[in-house]
Amino acid sequence: MTRHVDVLIIGAGLSGIGMACHLTREQTGRSYAILERRSAIGGTWDLFKYPGIRSDSDMYTFGYGFRPCHGTKVLADGPHIRQYIEDTAAEYGVTEHIRFGRKVTVARWSSETELWTVTAIDERTGASEEWTSNFLVGCTGYYDYDNGYRPEFPGEQNFRGQIVHPQHWPEDLDYRGKRVVVIGSGATAITLIPAMSEDAAHVTMLQRSPTYITALPADDPVAVGMKAAKVPAKLAYRIGRARNIALQRASFQLSRTNPAAAKKLLLAAVRLQVGADLDMRHFTPAYNPWDQRLCVVPNGDLFKVLRSGKASIATDRIETFTETGIRLASGEELEADIVISATGLSVQMLGGASLEIDGEPVVTRERVVYKGALLDGVPNAMMVLGYTNASWTLKADLAAEYFCRLLNHLKSNGLTKFVAVAEEGDRGADSVMGGALTSGYIKRGDAVMPRQGTNGPWQVINNYFRDRALLRKAPLADGVLRFSGAADRPATLLESRSA
Repeated sequence: MTRHVDVLIIGAGLSGIGMACHLTREQTGRSYAILERRSAIGGTWDLFKYPGIRSDSDMYTFGYGFRPCHGTKVLADGPHIRQYIEDTAAEYGVTEHIRFGRKVTVARWSSETELWTVTAIDERTGASEEWTSNFLVGCTGYYDYDNGYRPEFPGEQNFRGQIVHPQHWPEDLDYRGKRVVVIGSGATAITLIPAMSEDAAHVTMLQRSPTYITALPADDPVAVGMKAAKVPAKLAYRIGRARNIALQRASFQLSRTNPAAAKKLLLAAVRLQVGADLDMRHFTPAYNPWDQRLCVVPNGDLFKVLRSGKASIATDRIETFTETGIRLASGEELEADIVISATGLSVQMLGGASLEIDGEPVVTRERVVYKGALLDGVPNAMMVLGYTNASWTLKADLAAEYFCRLLNHLKSNGLTKFVAVAEEGDRGADSVMGGALTSGYIKRGDAVMPRQGTNGPWQVINNYFRDRALLRKAPLADGVLRFSGAADRPATLLESRSA
C-alpha cells in the first residue's frame, strides 16, 4: 500500500520537528508525515550519549524562535535539549505524525505526476514501504549516524585497552579509576575531559593542533537578572535571543575584519583561565579565529580540571599505540586503559538516501544551493542545513518559514511546483559549508556536499540578519525560482499579488 501526504519530512530531530510545527503555525493546510530512522525524537540529541554532552550554542538561539527555551543555563545538556524537542512536538501535535524506525533509501521525483515517491525500510520488520508526496523536506542534518570519523591509528592492534568513539558510546563503559586519553580538540573532546575527570584516575587530552576555546558563565547573568526582576518569560526570551544573535554576529565579524585583534582577545581570556603554569602553545591555533568553529566551555570547566591536575594536555602527533598506551612523536608515552577517539564526524546527505529526478540520479556535489535551502534543478524539495558559525536552529527556523511561504504562495495562486534554476556561471567551487571554515569534517564532506554559488541568492554567507530579510521578506519570484501549474498566468504576476 502506498501512503500519500502533501509534505513528507525526513528526520525527527531539531529541524524536522521545527519544520512540522511551522507547517501548522503558518496555516499551510497541508498534510504531512515524518519518517524517522531512530525509535525516538531528537536526532543528534538522541544519538549521542557520551558523558557531559551539551550544546555549543547558547539556548536563547538554539531554542526555536516560536517556543522559548526557558531557564538561565547558557549551554543546555543533551537530555534537556532532547526533552525540549519532544515537548515541542507534543505541544504542536507533531508526535502522532511520526513514523519511527523508517530508513529512507531513495526519493524519486516524477515530472509527469509532479510527485515524490519515497521508499523506506521498516528496520524492525524489514518490510519496504512506499510513500508519495507533493513536497519533500530533508531534515537529517549532515552526520552519518552509522559511522563516526575514525582514522586507523598506527599500532592500535597492540593496545590491550579499549578504544571508543563518542558516537557509539557503550552504556556499560566503566572508566572509574582508569587512565583515559581523549584524542581530539573539538567540542566533543572539551566536553568529555571535565565530565570524565570526576571519576577517572586521570584524563589526558591529546591533540594534533589546538582549537580556540572561550569560557562563558554556566548561567547567563542577564537571564538571572531578568528572572529576579520578574520580567515575563516570553519577553525575557525575546530580549536574550536578540542580544545573543547580535553578540555572536559581532564576534564573528570582528574575527573576519580584524583577526589579529580577535586572536589577542581570545588568547588573553584563556591565559586568565589557565594561569601561569600551563603552556599557552596548547591553546594557540595556527589559524585565525572562526576559520574553524569556536569551542565554548561553561564556567571554564576544562581549564579548572587542567589546573587541578585531574587532567592534562599534550599537543603532539601519534607515533604508535603500544600495549599500555600511546607513544608520541616526541618520544613521550601516555599510559592509558581507555582511549576515546573524539576525531570527528563523517558527512552524508539525506541520511544516506539517494535522490532521482525522472530516473536520473542527483549528485548533490554537482548541485548549487539557492538561498541556503533549495537545490538547483530539484523541484518541490528543501534540504535544511543550519549555520556553521551560529546556532543551527536560527537557520532551520528561517528555512521552515520560507518553505511555508512557498507553500502558501502556491496554494493562493493555483500553482503546483517550484524549482530553482541555476546558470553555469552561478556555480562556485566551494561546498555549502566550505570557503569560510576549514574544519576536518567540512573538508571530508566536500565529496558529497552541494556547492554554493558565486553571486546573489546562490551565495551562502551564514549571516542571520541577511537571511532573515532574504527568506522572510524578499519577493519569491526573482527570475531564478520558477513556478508552474497555473494556466495562462505568469509567475511574476502571481507573485506580485501574493507578496
